[in-house]
Amino acid sequence: MFEVKNGMSKNNSQEIGDNHVGTSAKTPLRDDAFAINDEEKRVRIEKSVREILTTLGMDLTDDSLQGTPKRVAKAFVNEIFSGLNPANKPKLSTFDNNYKYGEMLVEKNITVYSTCEHHLLPIVGRAHVAYISKGQVIGLSKMNRIVDYFAKRPQVQERLTMQVVQALQEALGTQDVACVIDAKHLCVNSRGVRDIESSTVTSEFGGKFKDKDIRREFLDYIKMDTDFE
Repeated sequence: MFEVKNGMSKNNSQEIGDNHVGTSAKTPLRDDAFAINDEEKRVRIEKSVREILTTLGMDLTDDSLQGTPKRVAKAFVNEIFSGLNPANKPKLSTFDNNYKYGEMLVEKNITVYSTCEHHLLPIVGRAHVAYISKGQVIGLSKMNRIVDYFAKRPQVQERLTMQVVQALQEALGTQDVACVIDAKHLCVNSRGVRDIESSTVTSEFGGKFKDKDIRREFLDYIKMDTDFE
């Protein structure tokens, strides 16, 4: 028998294969994820990248490659996976809805740059986020920032969609939050079936957005042509 932990068997990597499986809405982090600081992480990652490139047969004495391990390490810690560190979570300050705006607010076409946690290849697309105020409102740029924060980590698109909604629900004190993400996965587009046309759409609807009429209104908004050029 296989040992089962959190619903997954001990040899789950063989069982999962290329399937997109998420075990939780929370990013799977070890308890000691922040036991070492960012500088030490960069040092360790640089060493690992150097070993990977050397194993692949690359000549790291070449001028073009000499700085690659350091550049990759810096990019991983400071940029691409900076959303793993809760210290980088944007402050989601809210304000009283003094103007009594009672309709949904939609922020559409938020750029998504993330990384598939199965092959460490890019996920690129757009997020559309909406909420209905229950007395509090949030700065528009904060919606972009919270998408970017959760995107900057090894991700599964389904989890990313849920995390954005849950973070805004907590900040705004309402369940009436929705998110739709449409993105291309380079693990599909550039390897495997190499289908460059397909994209993945995920959604999470909370509170009033579970009502089909309100959900339809939101979906109609994000289909609107807002090209003002």
